[in-house]
Amino acid sequence: MAVRQTEITKPAADEVLLITSGDLRLAANQECWPAQKEMEAKLTAAFAQQGIKLVRAHAYNEAEKHGFISSQRMGMDVFMNIHPEARIVFATAAWQYTHHVLPGLRSHQGPILTVANWSGQWPGLVGLLNLNGSLVKAGKKFSSIWSKDFTDDYFLSAMAEWLRDGKISHDQTHVHALDPKKVPAESAELGASLAADLKHRKAIVGIFDEGCMGMYNAIIDDELLNPAGIYKERLSQAALVAKMKTVSDAEAKAVYEWLVAEGVKFVFGKEPATELTLEQVLGQCKMYIAAVRIAKEFGCDVIGIQYQQGLKDMAPASDLAEGMLNNADRPPVYAEGTKDELYAGGPMVHFNEVDECAGVDALVTNRCWTALGIDPSTTLHDVRWGERYKGEGIDEFVWLLQISGAAPANHFEGGYAGATSERQPAMYFPLGGGSLKGVGKPGEIVWSRVFVEDGKLHADLGRGAVVSLPAAETERRWKETTPQWPIVHAVFNGVSQNQFMARHRANHVNVAYAPSAAVADKALATKAAMLAELGIAVHVCGSTSLGL
Repeated sequence: MAVRQTEITKPAADEVLLITSGDLRLAANQECWPAQKEMEAKLTAAFAQQGIKLVRAHAYNEAEKHGFISSQRMGMDVFMNIHPEARIVFATAAWQYTHHVLPGLRSHQGPILTVANWSGQWPGLVGLLNLNGSLVKAGKKFSSIWSKDFTDDYFLSAMAEWLRDGKISHDQTHVHALDPKKVPAESAELGASLAADLKHRKAIVGIFDEGCMGMYNAIIDDELLNPAGIYKERLSQAALVAKMKTVSDAEAKAVYEWLVAEGVKFVFGKEPATELTLEQVLGQCKMYIAAVRIAKEFGCDVIGIQYQQGLKDMAPASDLAEGMLNNADRPPVYAEGTKDELYAGGPMVHFNEVDECAGVDALVTNRCWTALGIDPSTTLHDVRWGERYKGEGIDEFVWLLQISGAAPANHFEGGYAGATSERQPAMYFPLGGGSLKGVGKPGEIVWSRVFVEDGKLHADLGRGAVVSLPAAETERRWKETTPQWPIVHAVFNGVSQNQFMARHRANHVNVAYAPSAAVADKALATKAAMLAELGIAVHVCGSTSLGL
């Protein structure tokens, strides 16, 4: 018989409960557990210095060899035994599935603090931002903090504030609501025209299954999308697998040979369980062709493949296909049995992990960048980690953005010729497949994030640059994160590390390049105007030369 909340003892005044969420994949939970255990020990020590006992609300699982909440049902059951007014710390050092804990947190009445260790080893910061964005969408009050070792003044001050007041106040003075009067007339006119075109000829986003990895923050209700002229085509990943079976070996080989001719270096081995094989890559090439054909069949303007759950047990990783889809220059795909090229002359825009917020962002970016005559290749990245770097004319915080291979080659130093493809990590990708790996080329960027808050669509936009770091530093950063994945060294103009973390509403950030700072400012202004005309609340973050 279930224990009723009225029968649950409230923790003592000097006790705070700790919960953590993990992956659905057992291998990932086991691999990441040592880092989580180490983090919890440091966090426990930090609270102890404040006279507070940090008590785990769920036990280590001896059979599974980890202590993560590993399913939505388990999370609900854990919260059944937590007093509704208890102070809760959610702590993560790894990627986590938000839906494991969101039901419990959503109904919880006591103060909530989300915490991550400042480390690139596992995507703990990515998991934190995903949960934070989901709580924002859910309208749930919470506080958040992050730290490298939980001994720095910023963390200790924030922790003390939370213990005293039940909340933490962060500096967010870098965020400004868009003032339409400050948008240059040319950009305002173009943005309004593009918005009118989208509302007139409505767009379709193809969703290959929804809700990837519990990312509640990545789902936009139709009622919010439709007024902007955007509608969903709900597709099945089973249909993608079926379509892959209709792609011939010769067609897949032609895509592979195109990549080789462009200079992509495939790091092949002989053991498919841990190494990349040609068979895996050809499977990815079939997925690329199948995705484009399905997009055409349903008239999609952008598509998103979930991959992780279900498809991971049926096909090699989708990331190589996704990188090709997002690139303006890509292998041709023809309608089945013909030489009619599909979506010729540009990207078949893809949003990784069916992050619909990123999909809307990518759709708008594509329209704006194309209208301005600049390369519309775009992608999303995980906000993975970062450190201050000093040298080579740089003395500032440099973010490390990273995604699992789904970045377009036009964003790399050397393009396709600067790209390699390595086998995806086995703990995440049991059937293998290659990434599309490269180093982000130096240049001006516009970064952005569409998100849901207070039942409305919002968008944060900012300016920045990708900087070039020495090869040794790039290699060090790769080793601190996931070396099979593409890497971007990014600086966000006028936004500090802590400001960005306090404000950002998602684990993902969209990135698009421009050929110069002036053009990037113009692109940002045009995009801001288009988003505003679509009814999306626009916020400019940091500094731009336009003073928006």
